[in-house]
Amino acid sequence: MGIHRGVITIVLGAVLWLPSFACRGNAPSPRGSAVSPSASPSAPALQDTPATAARRSSLVSSIAFHVRLSPRVEQALLTVPRHVFVPPEYQGEAYSDEPLPIGEGQTISQPTVVAMMTQALDLQGNETVLEVGTGSGYQAAILSRLCKRVETVELLPSLAHRAQSALRAIGYDNVTVYVGDGYEGLPPLAPFDAIVITAAPPEIPEKLVRQLRDGGRMVVPVGPRDDEQHLLLLHKVGTEVRRTDLGAVRFVPMVRGRRVPD
Repeated sequence: MGIHRGVITIVLGAVLWLPSFACRGNAPSPRGSAVSPSASPSAPALQDTPATAARRSSLVSSIAFHVRLSPRVEQALLTVPRHVFVPPEYQGEAYSDEPLPIGEGQTISQPTVVAMMTQALDLQGNETVLEVGTGSGYQAAILSRLCKRVETVELLPSLAHRAQSALRAIGYDNVTVYVGDGYEGLPPLAPFDAIVITAAPPEIPEKLVRQLRDGGRMVVPVGPRDDEQHLLLLHKVGTEVRRTDLGAVRFVPMVRGRRVPD
């Protein structure tokens, strides 16, 4: 699959794939209510200029040094304007290869880790993908350029609304954001062709495996909070789930959902 192995470790609250590649993780909530775009706050009207495109191109060249990218994944990274998903105060760092705060104690994922996990899914273009942990919406935006639909679940309503607003603002209308419990997934919409999880459960979430179609792939970091974790690629073939270990990692824990206000 052309993915270099690395170790992900927590540094100052972020999750880093050494030497500096970071992920985020969300704690999902128990419901699966879709976010209405009309109820979402307006996303900043940020244009994609030749300058931002040039910065993005430089970033992708740097990522390609660490992750062997397929042409489709590379094009998605070149296409998605990361600055749209970054708060105004961090616009100057939008194309640095590092996590950035997005509020609520969360971060936008480091682009190299987004690329690594996306590459592992091996999307061909006609899939429906479940993402657990929406955050800023950046990972969902990348996925949306590579598949038919993205259904993504986020615990925090403020982040869910902001992500849906940003996605709509740039015309990515094949993504739906839900406020809900990631451990529960989205059973009414299953089975999914691929699932990506952005935080580490202590064990493979069997309920999510059941929502993966025959032949589908899941990328998930697995392991206890204070012990070694591994990034796993799961390939479901009939009743068998084949596992590929992509390397030792350290992600924030995936927390079971709790009830949140509507």
